[in-house]
Amino acid sequence: MALTLEIHPKNPQPRFISQAVETLRNGGVIAYPTDTSYALGAQIGDKQAADTMRRIRRLDDKHDFTLICNDLSQVSTFTRMGNDAHRLIKKLTPGPFTFILEATREVPRRLQHAKKKTIGVRIPEYPIAQALVAELGEPLLTTTLLLPDAEIALQEADEIEHALGKVLDLIIDAGFISYQPTTVIACMDNGFEIIRQGVGVASMLE
Repeated sequence: MALTLEIHPKNPQPRFISQAVETLRNGGVIAYPTDTSYALGAQIGDKQAADTMRRIRRLDDKHDFTLICNDLSQVSTFTRMGNDAHRLIKKLTPGPFTFILEATREVPRRLQHAKKKTIGVRIPEYPIAQALVAELGEPLLTTTLLLPDAEIALQEADEIEHALGKVLDLIIDAGFISYQPTTVIACMDNGFEIIRQGVGVASMLE
């Protein structure tokens, strides 16, 4: 059964963050909160953990995984980000946006979109997510905790434990997290395209 840690959403306890990161480094899959939903998280280089996330979500190789990053420098290490994309991401983050960019060699091929060779990136405005990435020292591989055939992500830790307690290694309980899909922006050579309008507003692209 997954271990559940109650972590303060605004002032996360460092010892609990360290415990969660140790779980990730040992190949575990965790459920953790972001500014827009609960999500699944794993270490970027762990194939078995990524496969577990795919099985939970029933994802194929056309799904864009997302990397939770803590700053633009980290984004630029794992994606090819032109000047226009850099300015846009800087303006809109931290916040409820996911950006689809061409992946660099730092991203394992198995995590990239099979045809487009892209990866999603996020810089969320949420202390627990920020603390996890800072402690981990690299982006956190993630996907929204949206179960197959469900319309909204799981919103409470006890729901997550009931549904996935036997397959997850750790659940971070930060209370109720209302599901609000991020706005997804594809960053292309010839401009930008909002491919999903979520809670984030990018008025400069409308």
